Amino acid sequence: MALHFSKEEFSKRKEDVLKSMKEQNLDALLMFKQESMYWLTGYDTFGYVFFQTLVLDQKGNIVLLTRAPDLRQAQNTSNIQDIRIWVDKEGINPTDDLKIILEEFDLKNKKIGVEYEAYGMTGRNALRLNKTLENYCKLEDQSELITKLRVIKSNEELVYVKQAAELADRALDEAWKYSKAGASEAKILAEMQRAVLEGGGDYPANEYIIGSGDNALLCRYQAEKRNLSNNDQISLEWAGTFKHYHSAMFRTIPIGKADPKHVKMHEACIEALTNCVKTLVPGKTAGEVFDVHAKTFDYLGFNKARMNACGYSLGSTFSPNWMDWPMLYTGNPYVLSPGNVFFMHMILMDSDTNLAMNLGETYLVTENGNERLGKQKLDLITL
Repeated sequence: MALHFSKEEFSKRKEDVLKSMKEQNLDALLMFKQESMYWLTGYDTFGYVFFQTLVLDQKGNIVLLTRAPDLRQAQNTSNIQDIRIWVDKEGINPTDDLKIILEEFDLKNKKIGVEYEAYGMTGRNALRLNKTLENYCKLEDQSELITKLRVIKSNEELVYVKQAAELADRALDEAWKYSKAGASEAKILAEMQRAVLEGGGDYPANEYIIGSGDNALLCRYQAEKRNLSNNDQISLEWAGTFKHYHSAMFRTIPIGKADPKHVKMHEACIEALTNCVKTLVPGKTAGEVFDVHAKTFDYLGFNKARMNACGYSLGSTFSPNWMDWPMLYTGNPYVLSPGNVFFMHMILMDSDTNLAMNLGETYLVTENGNERLGKQKLDLITL
């Protein structure tokens, strides 16, 4: 059994969840987020793409309901003792198996929290769950109960976060080494991912984002691969990943000669990031960080080129993306606390000039401010 945290760490997490459940008057919690299962028990899989749930009742009982391929997965990666299997066959409804477990726990007419906001909870599964448990118990959306505990990283978690940051730095070294006129985007991606995997890291929760030329203005992965031209721009967003913990970075690199507007855009990104860093401190809100970002870019004339969010929390996340709760957008009331880890990205996509400039770094909120986890320079590097 390969557990990545101490018994004491897991015990504290369980106690914290039970305390939150008690505060919400919940008799049980149905977890569908793989992030919740991993954080609470160590369970590591991608089997959540099918129906799978982890049940925790107020007495502390834990049961995993999953498919046969994940039986040994749970045995080898988690501290879960009670694993139930629902059988694949035509017309099967695994929520019927779940109801049997709830009966065992004497949860009829009780209040049960459900993680509806989960990639493991499809719309069809939600409909099935609601129908099966209709008139059986009271269901309540508790999608963020564990998420709000996970957002503060423990000292044991921060060890992995910082190892992820070191791997992200190594990946940037490879990007600088291989990004040049004539280079293939595929080669750049391969070398960046190699650096992470050879460093003991993992696959990220979403694809690395790479785009050059017109595609430098995209901030999502897409399948086209091209060779860099003599005068070009390449945007790269990636994360070092260690034990599923992420530390992300974002850069746009001019190839050949930087356009003077590239330089101005980079200066604006530096100014916006600097102002956000000053605001990313305990007691401030996530919304205030975004508002500083927006005010800076708007004042410098980049209102049309900026985004409507400037970052998000990072942690141990699973496919399809590494973005975690909460996000940095206007009005977000979440109050920053020591132990928060945020990726802040200054994104400028100027459709009028067809130029991009991106600068992103990951920060740990500390008692007295914050710490940038990446150690690479923020200068505009032209290759």
